[in-house]
Amino acid sequence: MNTTQFIIHRYTKLALLNLLLVALAGFILRYKILFSLPFIDQKHLLHGHSHFAFSGWVTHVLMLLLMQYLLKQKNEAVFKKYKWVINANLITAYGMLISFPIQGYGLYSIIFSTLSIFVSYVFAYMFWKDLNSLPEKSISHWWIKAALLFNILSSVGAFSLAFMMATKTIHQNWYLAAVYFFLHFQYNGWFFFACMGLASAAFLYTIPVPVQKKIFWLFAAACIPAYVLSALWLPIPQWSFALVVLAAFSQIAGWIIMVQHIKKRFAQIKPLISKNALWLFALSGIALTIKLLLQLGSVIPSLSKLAFGFRPIVIGYLHLILLGVITLFLLAFMMVEKNIQIKPLALTAVKIFTAGVILNEFLLMLQGIAAISFIALPYINELLLAAAFILVSGIFLLNISQRKIS
Repeated sequence: MNTTQFIIHRYTKLALLNLLLVALAGFILRYKILFSLPFIDQKHLLHGHSHFAFSGWVTHVLMLLLMQYLLKQKNEAVFKKYKWVINANLITAYGMLISFPIQGYGLYSIIFSTLSIFVSYVFAYMFWKDLNSLPEKSISHWWIKAALLFNILSSVGAFSLAFMMATKTIHQNWYLAAVYFFLHFQYNGWFFFACMGLASAAFLYTIPVPVQKKIFWLFAAACIPAYVLSALWLPIPQWSFALVVLAAFSQIAGWIIMVQHIKKRFAQIKPLISKNALWLFALSGIALTIKLLLQLGSVIPSLSKLAFGFRPIVIGYLHLILLGVITLFLLAFMMVEKNIQIKPLALTAVKIFTAGVILNEFLLMLQGIAAISFIALPYINELLLAAAFILVSGIFLLNISQRKIS
């Protein structure tokens, strides 16, 4: 194993450790709902949990996998250039994990979260330049460049929040609008488009180029107007609502075309994906289908107001994307790239973790539907705690399975 491979495996181990820390924070949040933990502030820990999930888990893995993509196209000098950016992102991520639970939105947490945004700017600038320098261009570059732009755009929401807090001019509607702006362009922009760029480079290149372009534009054109699906309580003109409905259908159309062409070329795609990763990609695809259908359903204003009025539904939807769509995809992709070494214990661990994801999502949606009907489900919080424990157990075992790999 050469130096670059060694450090890539080190970064992968850190990624899995970070996912374990995210899961542990989620478990503690669930535990505190049922039992007393007076030394922990629920809201502050929630901020640490979510910020670290974004930067310490998803963004760290995406930076690592995108850097590996460049390594295949260029020499090892690429690694030396990106190593400090990845390290800077990790430092800001750990800074947020420590500072948010202690002080909430305070001096240090704001400093680390702001630095995290600036690190993402530097990464976007460097990676964009390197993509342009590659002799061979592909549709995967379109997806990746869009991801980088949406990541930058998401920071508008974060800075808007900071401005409102600094000036003490927080209005509930505008506060939520800023939060959902950041979340939308992280989840549906940076995370999703980066994953699509990686998938396009690894196996979706088998789809004819004109079809790839059509799929890209159906998603890319929809991303900005689709934000309004998360903010339908705001006063919006009728013409823009029509654009939002069109965006929701555009995403569905892009996904249907992609699935059809994957089925047509499955014989070509299957050898490019390990058997152990295939079922994870399939589950990620099912989760994405559910997510797109839920977005389509939210164009009905009464349903949207109903859904966003109940916290379990919002939490269930956000976890559907972060765990069901993105995390399962990243675990599968790291298997394909051999970042995660396939061993019997690793496979068992991933199956346990996936079972926890499915159970957690099922319980959250069940809780949400019951809340709409004003029905209190017995032992639902105990069951959600059990689901959180399964998630922690699965990712803990996955960490153990990789411990002897150097």
